[in-house]
Amino acid sequence: MEHLIHLQKDKKLHKIIEQQQPFVLAKRKNVHLHLCNSIMSQQLSTKVADVFQQRFINLYNGKVPTAAQVVETPFETLRSIGLSNAKANYVQNVCAFFIEQKITDTQLHKMSNEKVINFLTQIKGVGKWTVEMILMFTLGREDVFAVDDLGIQQAMCKLYKIDFTDKKAMKEKMLSLSKKWSPYRTYACRYLWGWKDGD
Repeated sequence: MEHLIHLQKDKKLHKIIEQQQPFVLAKRKNVHLHLCNSIMSQQLSTKVADVFQQRFINLYNGKVPTAAQVVETPFETLRSIGLSNAKANYVQNVCAFFIEQKITDTQLHKMSNEKVINFLTQIKGVGKWTVEMILMFTLGREDVFAVDDLGIQQAMCKLYKIDFTDKKAMKEKMLSLSKKWSPYRTYACRYLWGWKDGD
């Protein structure tokens, strides 16, 4: 596994990689649904997020809904599974955008990371962080670094003794450290999250 050999050159990262199971990035279908799930999961624990995702799928008899089905779902029905007004709106915005732009999974898989970020952040309610998660865990991109992710910030500040109080300097230091992990920064993020959550 090339990424392990490359990342383990960083001695501090090496230590935390050794403590974890290796994982494999996968390319997934139904990007619109993963984007909806990402919105529903924001600011929630994994456990609570899983409950929301299950309730959402249950609205469609346990089947993966098309973008059109989500757009046609009454707003109150989306609210009934516990989504806030904003999240229910954003979920429908995502699906409406996918229909209007006639986006296919294949098209998104062919776009560069930068293009995917610029394209999907046009949707109201979708920020850069959300798209970075899609790039990593839905499109299976190996070299994405989520500098704005709180978990990554906390893990790197602890591991590399970075000062957390000066946000600008902290991010500059994080980006500088992450350059040597390229082209496997997604894996580095994954191990940092795993270490932080298991610590």
